[in-house]
Amino acid sequence: MLSIFEQLQERVNHHLQVIYAEIELPDSFEELTQQLLVTMNIDHSDKVQVPLRHHNNWDQQDVMLITYGDSIEQTDQKPLQTLHHFLQEYCLDIINSVHILPFFPYSSDDGFSVIDYSSVNEALGNWDDISALCSDFRLMSDVVINHCSARSAWFNNFIKGEGPGSDFFFTASPLEDTSEVVRPRTSDLLRLTETANGEKYVWCTFSHDQVDFDFRNPKVLLAFASIIKQYLDVGIRVFRLDAVAFLWKKQGTSCINLEETHEAIRLFRTLIEHTVADAVIITETNIPNRQNLTYFGNANEAHGIYNFSLPPLLVNTLVTGSCRHLKAWLGSMPPAQNGTFFFNFIASHDGLGLRPAEGLLNDGELSALVNTMQNFGGRISWRKAENGGQKAYEINIALYDALQGTVKGQDKWGLERFICAHAIMFGLEGIPGLYIHSLLGTNNDYEKVRNTSHNRSINRHKWDYKKLKEALDSPYSQHSKVLKRMSHLLAVRKKQAAFHPNATQFTLQLGDQVFGFWRQSLDRRQSIFCIYNISDQEQVIRLSDINLIGTDSWVDLLSEQTICHEDIELLLTPYRAVWISNINQPH
Repeated sequence: MLSIFEQLQERVNHHLQVIYAEIELPDSFEELTQQLLVTMNIDHSDKVQVPLRHHNNWDQQDVMLITYGDSIEQTDQKPLQTLHHFLQEYCLDIINSVHILPFFPYSSDDGFSVIDYSSVNEALGNWDDISALCSDFRLMSDVVINHCSARSAWFNNFIKGEGPGSDFFFTASPLEDTSEVVRPRTSDLLRLTETANGEKYVWCTFSHDQVDFDFRNPKVLLAFASIIKQYLDVGIRVFRLDAVAFLWKKQGTSCINLEETHEAIRLFRTLIEHTVADAVIITETNIPNRQNLTYFGNANEAHGIYNFSLPPLLVNTLVTGSCRHLKAWLGSMPPAQNGTFFFNFIASHDGLGLRPAEGLLNDGELSALVNTMQNFGGRISWRKAENGGQKAYEINIALYDALQGTVKGQDKWGLERFICAHAIMFGLEGIPGLYIHSLLGTNNDYEKVRNTSHNRSINRHKWDYKKLKEALDSPYSQHSKVLKRMSHLLAVRKKQAAFHPNATQFTLQLGDQVFGFWRQSLDRRQSIFCIYNISDQEQVIRLSDINLIGTDSWVDLLSEQTICHEDIELLLTPYRAVWISNINQPH
């Protein structure tokens, strides 16, 4: 019988054989396996941790705040320290995990064009600040794995033709047919670069400052194994693989979602969780829903996947007053196996992605959503369509402003609609990711858009901590109201076993103006009926429609209102949310 270490060797070797099946390597698979295990410091049995298959290293208390390292700034203090103080003062009881968007030196794209993966951006702080955050929160770090900055030392060595990185980048001939390549930008795919070895055309999926790696070279794989090991040593336990769907390129294909990419993720999972058993991988794949689901593999690939279809469907639901599409999508979603989870979010540093809504909303509905968001100050980012034209790729807007009205225009229900959106997300199967500007009710930042000329800047406001504290300490400010309401939702949520990320979920059929689903705890003791009026009109539901068991006592966890069996109907004011449970957890 093989030892634990021998089993690990065999598994890594298999991953490599699949990834490099069509590549002639300078070293044998056995040698490359050993190099990877040495890099991860798991080259002996007593160093190898054994992850439990189909084990959930998370529960209903897990909520992740998404933020830039400098979303909150204070004079004479590094932003990472200011962020830590904010989290300790306002979030300790409601947030246990934090995703700090790329905190490395960078040249563009607000951090996603990394110059040096091994350093913390000096303008933000240092590794001690990251370690301090890791001591209080479970920290998620980006691994910007598809590309790096054209100003990196690696790319400079590529230009010089010598040194580390000189053979790290993917090149192609402009004569090759790249018409099948799928990418989210309209810029030229290939960047002409003068090098010591002549003219090279470097592949750039995103921008010409973001040059794509060539994972056909195993040195690139080893470099990222070393980077991940450094992050693990600092205390980081969750890894967001950014833009990973584009990792492997192959002539004559779409260069997205290729099998080599999936196998590379399986390899990284094997390496990471045998180094630290409860470490987690989340894949960031902003693609149509069915393709996105494939990144779970057979519970052997990503632990978590971004639920990219949720944001456009949920916003569309609340601005149209109809949950028909959201209900159909939710009813069709497979449950995540134990050992995997959906990462739910409705706002992020990017925007409202529209590709994940393709096939779920028709062109007319997408156009109506785009027009409505533009009426609320949103900007539109475009991509090349299959016919050579342009198609809306994402809507850039602060979520608070996005929900200030409906397709009919702005109204008085903005705050209630905004809270309803989060009450829906917090109840769904999966782990919620809450963008800091949603927690704070931040508005569109038009000035930043003017200063940067980038649409995404509209939802990347930087708060002065003193002004933020003044706003949060004023009970009448929208920011204070939002934080208070969000904190209440999260305080209730984290106490409910039925909100475990892998607890049972069943979609309810309550008409188009009332959205609902049922959750049941893993031990089947607790049931919660999550019901939401997603319209601007009062709605009435019959309690018989949700089949409350007569022998149990029922209570709305959010209002603490007892639900009597003698009551025939429940009145829902516009955008009211109720979580009706047979167990009232004190909070």
